Amino acid sequence: MLKDRAILLLALGETFIWAGLYYVFPATLVRWEADLGWSRGELTLAITLAVLVSAVAAPFMGRVIDRGFGAVLMGAAAAVGGVLLIALSQITQLWQFYAIWLLIGVCLAGSLYEPCFAIVTRARGMSAKRGITAITLVAGLAGTVSFPSVHFLAEAVGWRLSFILIGSFVVFFVAPILWLGVRLLGNETVSTVEQRSGPRRAPRLLAEPVFWGLGLAFALLAVVHGATLHHLLPMLGERGVEANFAVFAAASIGPMQVVGRLLMLATDAKFSHRAFSLIAFGIMALSVAILWASGAGLAGIGMAVILFGSAYGMVSILRPLLARDLLGEADFGSKSGLLALLYLTASATSAWFGSFIWSLGGYDVMLLVLLVFAGSGALLFEITHRRVRNAAGSRG
Repeated sequence: MLKDRAILLLALGETFIWAGLYYVFPATLVRWEADLGWSRGELTLAITLAVLVSAVAAPFMGRVIDRGFGAVLMGAAAAVGGVLLIALSQITQLWQFYAIWLLIGVCLAGSLYEPCFAIVTRARGMSAKRGITAITLVAGLAGTVSFPSVHFLAEAVGWRLSFILIGSFVVFFVAPILWLGVRLLGNETVSTVEQRSGPRRAPRLLAEPVFWGLGLAFALLAVVHGATLHHLLPMLGERGVEANFAVFAAASIGPMQVVGRLLMLATDAKFSHRAFSLIAFGIMALSVAILWASGAGLAGIGMAVILFGSAYGMVSILRPLLARDLLGEADFGSKSGLLALLYLTASATSAWFGSFIWSLGGYDVMLLVLLVFAGSGALLFEITHRRVRNAAGSRG
């Protein structure tokens, strides 16, 4: 990877854009709740709306990528996102908080994994897996960067000044890195035939059961991941876990994602994408079960974090690869965008959904519901994959 400057730049850029635009929310949630006086449900609704907007915008971003404007898209999305973080430091009203996060949602759609992996897949084709894996190995540390950075910055200068500093870093450092990384990839231009094929193929894709099976299976996993991640700090706080350990546990999810990806890379020749997917679903379910059973026990929480991060580390790589395996490479930007619409919609609702279940029965009930979601997602994925395999066999 070190010799591939494009992938190296994208890996660094994705690390910092995830840290700056996404993980900054769960890292600051408790401080907002204490300082601004808004409820946890009111606050988490903002990230729900942001990710929902990113879901709606994802198909449009895919079409932009299919037309060869990936570098402009990712650079501009990151730069605008940084400006919005600076603006967030000045809010005093809840409607301002929501308005800014709605706009940040558009930036998420143009700068996170979905557009990045679509661009890499278009540029590298069958060899995209190596680049995607390299990017996720580095960007898996985004949470590790964000949680402690936000914590110590906020402790030193307050959360408002912290957001001015973080936003400026995104504008002047992260945005140029992403723009240059995509430019160095090259091979962004596409033929006129390919440009015209995307809009016509989208309705046909939406009529395919395989699309819905694959999309909904991973959407369920998105709810499991998002609800657990966004509620981890308040969940551990309610259990009486010391704040520094809670921050350490949340920050450890990133390195554990890297561990999962390294294990996947080391055993790549032994397992298919299907097998890795079922393993990821199973480990995610196990991590939620352990977190539910552990209470305030530090050993159980630590084990849950290790499994949770490792499982989701695999998922980040598998989603674009399975999309290519089951849906094909043609018009991949548009296909990726449509799949992202399902995945990100689920991710968007996850924080609010977690708050809703918590309000009904507490975090133990929330974790039990998430355990059911993980099992249901695994079953739906297996049914979908068998359908594709049987269809291929009948054609053969």
